[in-house]
Order: sequence, then structure tokens, then C-alpha cells
Amino acid sequence: MSFISRTSILIIVLSSYSFAQDPVSILESHWFRTNKPAPKTEIPASGPARPVNVDDKYFQRKAREARTDNPRDPYDDSIEGRSAAMDRAVQQSRAPQPDDVIGYTYDAEVRNDTGQAVQVIFWEYQFKEIARPENVVRRQFLCGVKIKHGEKKLLSAFSTLAPSDVLTVESLAKPDQKLFEERVRINRIELADGNILQRNDWKYSDLKKEVERATSTPWGKEICRAL
Repeated sequence: MSFISRTSILIIVLSSYSFAQDPVSILESHWFRTNKPAPKTEIPASGPARPVNVDDKYFQRKAREARTDNPRDPYDDSIEGRSAAMDRAVQQSRAPQPDDVIGYTYDAEVRNDTGQAVQVIFWEYQFKEIARPENVVRRQFLCGVKIKHGEKKLLSAFSTLAPSDVLTVESLAKPDQKLFEERVRINRIELADGNILQRNDWKYSDLKKEVERATSTPWGKEICRAL
């Protein structure tokens, strides 16, 4: 994911009075609790090296891989193969395994109505506690996307932070009722031509450190990261 870095960038302030419709429309949004499995600890091979026999030669291996009935590797059924599998199982059981990560997934389906391709979106999921309206929590996210004009895209981000840090006693006493008024807002849009659309009540500088942290490690398959 790359960010736009230019000496001259046009910043257009977003407001409800500037456009007939939002440049990026929110079509649907929801959030849910997520259990993110921790990656298993890899146990390196130990014990004697795998012996080389006729079944491990190039043509025999390629012939075995080409078969549609998925034959087992003869080594797996050998004394050496079974012994190595048992050793790995014992080491796996003794190795410390990381815990699963309990968190939340925040989703927003959007449509690009800017007339141009969008590359980067900053957005937030707002939660206002119904029992105490002054308790407003904003979960903000950064997404590296390539959305053509008129195209729809699901923005999905994982966070360990819940919709609210603290709830009032009134809310805790009504677990089966709706606890929040929810709202999704697009804060900043970076376009393919280098222009930026940004809300006048949102400042990039306020989240500069969070953006640096979110982009400090290589991105995998995820589209968005929490700020």
C-alpha cells in the first residue's frame, strides 16, 4: 500500500453543503465480535535427515504429484517417516502456543461517486450511548483501496477495541436492548490524480502517529487497519 506524497496537493473540504451527494456513499455497515485464531507455532524438523530412495527421485515425485487420486508419500508410511511425525507431535504439544485474539470486526460497504478512482480512505465508526449521549466513541480506520468510479467495495477492519470503553449502569441493565446510536463517516479520500477530499472537522495531523504505526509493518491480505 502506498500513500500519496507530493509537494502540491489540492485539499477539498467535505461538507453537507458542498455536494449533492457524498463523494463516497455509505451503503451498509455493521460490526460483530470476532475470535481471531493465533498462528500455530511451527516446529522445525528434527532427528535424522530424510533418506533418499527411489520414490524421492524427480520423475517418481512428479508422476505421483500428477495423479488425481492424491497418493500418499511413501516416506510418510515408512519407519523413518512415522518416527519423525511422532517427534513433531511431541514437540508441538510441548511448545507454547499463542492465545487467540478476541476483538471486533467493523464493516462498511461503500460506493465511489467521486468521478475518479479512489486509492485511500480514512473512515470511522461512531457509537453514541443512548443512555448517556455524551459518551461518544470513534473507532477510526485506514484503508488502501482501488475503487473505480461507481464501483462498490466492502471496507472491513479488525480491532481489539470494543464499540465503547465504558457503559453506564443503565445500559448494563438493558443488555437485550439497543445500546448505541451508530454512524459511519468518511473522513478523508485520496484520489488517483493526487487530489484529497477531507472533512473540515477532521485533521490528518491528529492521527499522524497512529497512521505511522499502522503502516510501519508490511500489509498482508487485509484492506484496512485500525488507527
